[in-house]
Amino acid sequence: MDIFEKKNIKPMLISEMTEPFNNPNWIYELKLDGIRCIAYLDIKIKETELRNKRNLRLLPKVPELTHIYKNVKERCILDGELVILRNGVPDFFELQKRALTSNLFKIQISSDKYPASYVAYDILYLKDKELTNLPLLERKAVLSDIVVESPELAVSRYIFEKGIELFEASKAQKLEGVIAKKCDSRYYYDKRTKDWIKFKFLADKDFVVCGYIIKEKGITSIVLGQYKGSDLIYQGHVTMGVSRWNLMKLETIPHSPFAVTPPGNENAIWLKPIMVCVVSYMPNEKGMLRQPVFKGFRDDKDPYECQIQE
Repeated sequence: MDIFEKKNIKPMLISEMTEPFNNPNWIYELKLDGIRCIAYLDIKIKETELRNKRNLRLLPKVPELTHIYKNVKERCILDGELVILRNGVPDFFELQKRALTSNLFKIQISSDKYPASYVAYDILYLKDKELTNLPLLERKAVLSDIVVESPELAVSRYIFEKGIELFEASKAQKLEGVIAKKCDSRYYYDKRTKDWIKFKFLADKDFVVCGYIIKEKGITSIVLGQYKGSDLIYQGHVTMGVSRWNLMKLETIPHSPFAVTPPGNENAIWLKPIMVCVVSYMPNEKGMLRQPVFKGFRDDKDPYECQIQE
């Protein structure tokens, strides 16, 4: 059984954030604020299959993309980003609301109002052959040739050399940032190499949602944790952007999920540590969360993957 039939690809990962740079041996493309997604498209049997990084099926959440198999010339596997645009800008919150609901009526209303798109930036397989050993620019050429673009399926654009300029432009437009990729880079499943690097204005971190505290005037803070090996370690709070109503739907537990209740959290409502959230913050040398903002929940990451980076 080949990788198309198995449908169990773990995508290549992007290295940690660095300062923007210019280099003629690299290409640069916009980092989209969406959900990483592997697309299995087969025009012969009229099949579209979308899977996230945990290999969960996403098509039921974005039924408007059911027919994007029509936009490729041959059976293929694409790597890309699932996005929802509002006012021309990717809206992660709207996409995550869709990803986390199972209500078919709400999904249909959302898909009519804010239709999703799939933006492909790599091709891993064509007809019956893997392309991962081809240099990136060759894969990009194949991708552009095989995809017939539409509002539902697009190919990511890129530029050569001018990473700093693209980063400044993305920042001015309040976009996520830029991904830098070596022109000759190969594709390595489930590997993080320095061939793909991100530049971002704001850094993101993933945390385990461990509880919440209701403060004055109904303000709510989420209690954050990350794992160190198998131990769950307290990592502070995030308040800005938090809505209590989503938290109230999560499963509570009678005691702190940490080995010792962190000081100042005695009045927290503790939650079963099974949900992951994304927090944006201003990077700093101490690694602390400066000006943290709750960005949303995510279901494409296991809580145990939220490990403290030494």
